[in-house]
Amino acid sequence: MNSLLNESDWLQEFDWLDKQSDAMLQLVENLANINSGTFNLDGLKTVAECLTNEFGKLDGDLSILESHPQHSINSAGKPEQQKLGNSIHISKRVAAKKKILLCIHMDTVYAKDHSFQKCQWLENGNLNGPGVADAKGGLIVMLYALLAFEKSPLAKNIGWEVLINPDEEIGSPGSVHLINEIAQRCSAGLLFEPALPDGTLVSWRKGSGNFTFVAKGRSAHSGREFEKGRNAIVAMAKLMEAIDQLNSTPEITYNIGNFQGGGALNVVPDLAIGRVNVRIKTVEQQNQVEQQFAELVRTANQSDGISIEMHGQFSSPPKPMSQGTAELQLRIEKCAEMLGKQINWRGTGGASDGNKFAAAGLPNIDTLGPRGGDIHSMDEYLIPESLVPSAKLVTLILLSFANEI
Repeated sequence: MNSLLNESDWLQEFDWLDKQSDAMLQLVENLANINSGTFNLDGLKTVAECLTNEFGKLDGDLSILESHPQHSINSAGKPEQQKLGNSIHISKRVAAKKKILLCIHMDTVYAKDHSFQKCQWLENGNLNGPGVADAKGGLIVMLYALLAFEKSPLAKNIGWEVLINPDEEIGSPGSVHLINEIAQRCSAGLLFEPALPDGTLVSWRKGSGNFTFVAKGRSAHSGREFEKGRNAIVAMAKLMEAIDQLNSTPEITYNIGNFQGGGALNVVPDLAIGRVNVRIKTVEQQNQVEQQFAELVRTANQSDGISIEMHGQFSSPPKPMSQGTAELQLRIEKCAEMLGKQINWRGTGGASDGNKFAAAGLPNIDTLGPRGGDIHSMDEYLIPESLVPSAKLVTLILLSFANEI
């Protein structure tokens, strides 16, 4: 980072940001009051229209990109495709020698029939609402940081690309091709998942994989011909128990998240489905898990009349510390020091699109959104006074890149 960046390079931009607090907060509240659960395509379209209008103020090249469908296993144990929402892509100065990626998602974990739909103010001054921190607040921090950056004469020195995707909460299956493509064109990535409530940022992340196991047996009348049946639920229960027994270290976790099967109680069930989420810290552990699962399925398939299939994969590889990430951390720490702040770091078991960008070779920091907490719950909250400071930090990071050219 060029040490010649001084206060005169960002004073005007920061003065402007100081006046945007109310507007930023209002936009967050407006967006959070629109349900954009991953599979609510109408809600996602409405949010995308709002974002297109706001990000259009950047005068970049804006396009709407179609997502690939999600491939999954339904409750009948059959493969199916699920249509997903579209992504927003904006770029500016694409011919610049150095380009910075800025990315965050517009979907939330709250479905359109979820009871948590509207924002409310808490007694402590925080804003409670669906997606206020994860990641409607991050969208607005990203927007206003870019608006401030574009006011600087230094902005002409670098280009940038923005990706706003609709499916991060399910592992970005429909937009991962865009992630891989954009990663090849950029020098560093800034992602806007929420910072921790105390302002701590995330350094490394565990990888995440979702696996579906489909057990098929043989149905029979449970009274007249019980001996002819082959119980798929029992076979799946044994497999799920064997997977749960693999939990022996916090570095690798196996969560049995969903179990389906059975119908009438006088029928030996011939179908059962088990769904498992696994978190790992290293690629070696990822390979280990895949081998373990393959062996468990082979063993289960030795049972008479039972057939088990495994579907799924690690959609988010581990995001370990790398030299590029360490250099980006140092840059952010220096920018924070210029603002009189200190950055603390910690790892997490959660995955984000930062995992995928890192796997594609792009160093990135993925918690540059506002401070907030209790995400993925009805207690999710945003600390409003963190919006402007977060935008200032990102503006300064962008200026630091532009000042090196």
